[in-house]
Amino acid sequence: MADLNATSTPGYGFTPANAAAGTSPNPTDGDAYLYPYHSIAIAQQLISTAQALVYPRGKGIYATDETPEGIEARLVAALGEDTKWTDAEKREKRRRFRECLYESLPTQYISGVILYQETLIDFQLGPVLASRGIIPGIRADTDSHPLPISPLEPATQGLDDLLPRLTAARVVGARFTKWRAPILCTSAAGGLPTQAGLEAQAEALARFAAISQQAGLVPIVEPDVDFAEDADLKRSVEVHVKIISMIYARCAAYGVLLEGSLIKPSFPQPGLKHPSRATTTPEDIALATATVLARSVPIAVAGVVFLSGGLSDSDSILYLNKLNSLVNSSSPPSCLARLPPLSFSFGRGLQGDAMKKWVKGDEAGAKAAFEVRAKACHDAAKGTL
Repeated sequence: MADLNATSTPGYGFTPANAAAGTSPNPTDGDAYLYPYHSIAIAQQLISTAQALVYPRGKGIYATDETPEGIEARLVAALGEDTKWTDAEKREKRRRFRECLYESLPTQYISGVILYQETLIDFQLGPVLASRGIIPGIRADTDSHPLPISPLEPATQGLDDLLPRLTAARVVGARFTKWRAPILCTSAAGGLPTQAGLEAQAEALARFAAISQQAGLVPIVEPDVDFAEDADLKRSVEVHVKIISMIYARCAAYGVLLEGSLIKPSFPQPGLKHPSRATTTPEDIALATATVLARSVPIAVAGVVFLSGGLSDSDSILYLNKLNSLVNSSSPPSCLARLPPLSFSFGRGLQGDAMKKWVKGDEAGAKAAFEVRAKACHDAAKGTL
């Protein structure tokens, strides 16, 4: 991995000498306006890492942060037959599947990887990535529990011991982290999300972001808006704008350095139970997504890396490509011309084909299949697919 302390950050007046001295060179430089608790050196690292995750344009993040139970279930499903692995065999298969792809990830397409704690700390696979110039990250959220006032809505946990966990992750190589906050979304008549639900998730994401930066890690906030119910596209846009705006209002309250952060949103779309879903075009999704970002994401945020969620592999890439094509065709004074890099942070959308080959013993085929998917995601993130 590149030495993030040895590079300057364009537009911020950061140099190794300034960082070492802990001084601010000129009042007009960006670092003159840091919060007192953000040292120049740490701010430089955060901003450099955030930018490296989305630049050059087209590079994106491979999300491998499933729980051990989650990845086991996917390996068994990919095998397509009943199997009985011992606990030791399960653990070794989890480790080796990760290692197989990590040691061959196409660095021209993949900038970073989100790891689960077992993969980073127990398997110690962060150095495998860092040695190839890929930035390791760590999943920070833990389980969810029902919101007491609205039991249908989940509230994400993990804040109580977050700082020591992230500090330990940084020691073993992590340089960024991610926190997922699921947001239920129905029609207005359905009543979800509630104001309490939105406030709880926005507060948790902002606290997570502030604590991440305290630990020296770039935070990726992930408001994952659900599309399983009956919301139409307009309602989905409304909910996306509301939750993202609330997140950044709370980030401002906690003094989060936005230049050293990313956001991982879902694509706004009609719910699966709404009749318009079948007739909504990728172009509609692209315009809705661009509108959400323009209205709610501050210009200082380093980039946007979309989740694929429950979308098919083809739809997630298609939506990303149409979105970037729309941005490419926009020019000032359109606000769409001012959007940050729009890339990907996919898991299943990258590894599905590779996993099917790997469980059959075809490691070379798995690596080749992953590269095909990674290139498609890369091209979509440039709008050139």
